[in-house]
Amino acid sequence: MTIEVTTLDADTDADEWNRYVERSDGTNPFFRAEALQLQAEDTGSTAHLLAGFKGQEAVGLFPVFEYKKGPITGAFSPAPHSWSCYLGPSLLNVNKLKQRKADRRTKRFLEGCLEWIDREISPLYTKFVAAEFDDVRPFIWNGYDVEPGYTYVVDLEGSEDELLKRFSSDARSNVRNADEDAYVIEEGTNGDVERIVEQVANRYESQGKSFELSPEFARAVHERLPDGSIRPYVCRVDDEFLGGILVVDSERTRYRWQGGVKPDTGIDLPINDLLDWHVMRDGLRDGVETYDLVGAGVPSINRYKAKFNPRLETHYQITSGAFGLDLLVDRYQKHR
Repeated sequence: MTIEVTTLDADTDADEWNRYVERSDGTNPFFRAEALQLQAEDTGSTAHLLAGFKGQEAVGLFPVFEYKKGPITGAFSPAPHSWSCYLGPSLLNVNKLKQRKADRRTKRFLEGCLEWIDREISPLYTKFVAAEFDDVRPFIWNGYDVEPGYTYVVDLEGSEDELLKRFSSDARSNVRNADEDAYVIEEGTNGDVERIVEQVANRYESQGKSFELSPEFARAVHERLPDGSIRPYVCRVDDEFLGGILVVDSERTRYRWQGGVKPDTGIDLPINDLLDWHVMRDGLRDGVETYDLVGAGVPSINRYKAKFNPRLETHYQITSGAFGLDLLVDRYQKHR
């Protein structure tokens, strides 16, 4: 039986789409219909919710954003300039299959999606970022360029003490020796979401780098996604906000989405070590399997992330078309 690729409507089919998102191991809250709508609105693009079916059985999801600038059309996943977590394709009901059938299903689903994109969008430039999706061969077979990207992932396993013992000596010391009466780390409010994003934006500006994630978008996804999907972990001293991390929470993985800026204060407190520890500790308590530190491609930041003893994982950047299309490419610069 063939794989039929169709599109679902982000409004009328939202519940159906979200059920598939919840059943797929390779998704995160940014796959949800309401998050896709927010990304489209924020970036001036059009969201297409591609779903593959074998008969009545859903076999794959692929949210794709169509972006037009004058005569130029591009196809993206995630949306251009959204700064969201990973999107790209995701599979359902494939783990039960033997390898030969799984390979065939993946190939047919992706080729059906690529045929739809070529027919309905006809993009001059395409860029997808696929994570938790290892079989990118169909993209290569269809003429796409595939480059690896990297991220650090901490396995949340064992007891809290065992997790902490795997950290570097300075990270362990920072967590154990911090005066617990001197600070509070808690899940903050919607206003704290904006504070975290503004703190990151200020750091980028001080380094002469662009940062396009708007506080309004971050606050909107925090408000509209189900409770607990976006968690603003914040550190306060004497009720004053010092720093925070925006965590994207899925059933299996927590993602360190934004934040972790070292504040310019005179307070002698390892704020980011404590924030990351609380995120991991709470995830361990809740049965989450991994903490994705979201990125391992910036040497100056890698040194900090590596002290939590993560393992290196690969994701993929998939492109096609003329990379010199500056009007599009400049709209899709991401710092990883």
